[in-house]
Amino acid sequence: MNSKRNTQLIAAALVLIVSLIPWMAFAQIGGGGGLGDPDVPIDGGLSILVAAGVAYGAKKVHEARKKKQEANVE
Repeated sequence: MNSKRNTQLIAAALVLIVSLIPWMAFAQIGGGGGLGDPDVPIDGGLSILVAAGVAYGAKKVHEARKKKQEANVE
């Protein structure tokens, strides 16, 4: 049971870190000194990756609940 809690804490920490990366990247931009086209979206693939992660997590939770329910029935 402790292993499951550790896994959840690690997953929560990773989500927090990944969500803070864009904020840290914006904090490092200084003065607009030739950084390229300012109209290029940074969020392009990140939102797809987050959506895929949420879907994968939901699938895992669904499978875990189904497995637990089957164990309780038997």
